[in-house]
Amino acid sequence: MLFNSYIFIFVFLPVSFFVYFLLLQKRYKTAAKGFLVIASLFFYAWWNIHYLPIILSSMLFNYFMGNQLNQNKEKIKSYQKSLLTFGIVANLTLLGYFKYTDFFIENINLALHTNLPLLHLALPLAISFFTFQQIAYLVDSYKGETTEYNFLNYALFVTFFPQLIAGPIVHHLEMMPQFSSRWNLVKKYKNIALGIFIFSIGLFKKVIIADTFALWANYGFDQSPLLGFWEAWATSLSYTFELYFDFSGYTDMAIGVALLFNIRLPINFNSPYKSLDIQA
Repeated sequence: MLFNSYIFIFVFLPVSFFVYFLLLQKRYKTAAKGFLVIASLFFYAWWNIHYLPIILSSMLFNYFMGNQLNQNKEKIKSYQKSLLTFGIVANLTLLGYFKYTDFFIENINLALHTNLPLLHLALPLAISFFTFQQIAYLVDSYKGETTEYNFLNYALFVTFFPQLIAGPIVHHLEMMPQFSSRWNLVKKYKNIALGIFIFSIGLFKKVIIADTFALWANYGFDQSPLLGFWEAWATSLSYTFELYFDFSGYTDMAIGVALLFNIRLPINFNSPYKSLDIQA
């Protein structure tokens, strides 16, 4: 389900918003969090329900590992490091399996002159983001920076749909206090207005600017053997701006949607084409 799709804008988002705050209004705080987790998992499964067990099993594993790191604070540091290392390796193995298995098979076939069949694995949606977010959680647990270990809160931290698909990657300490704050348990019309405004800017960037550049870029790539100097440059720049406004628009939409729920996500896209170095 895309942020710029009709079903998201006119069905999923309004229903999620009103049901969440209705439950909070009735003082069903736990039920409201549970609903938001279920809604987020539905949002994720809309793309391909077969990958839902992957994110669920990943959440269970990392929640367990975080608990272990927290419960073993008094044990020797080498034991904690071993737990952390195991958790990180397990997460990266899952990610690597889907991203690089065919790459390794192709290279084995090339090097050994074998004919092993490729698996043609489809990359599960958002696997990079929820994997690295949970690795960050394990590191925070190792450092003692996570203070509570409630599975419902953890599930909400991982699956919160505005930032599930393309980030930003956030820390547990950044997110969960916002959901627990009593000031965020009621509708804030200032946040609603600001959220809709930011979402609209992002939607404009995506639908009007990025998708227009995409038409020009795709046409140029389709005609690449026939392109002259200026046409080739126009195609390259169109693709450059398509990527820029696509990601910038998505980031704005994510920030705007999160604000509707009184959650402030960190800025994840700060004019990278103007950056003078990789850290700016």
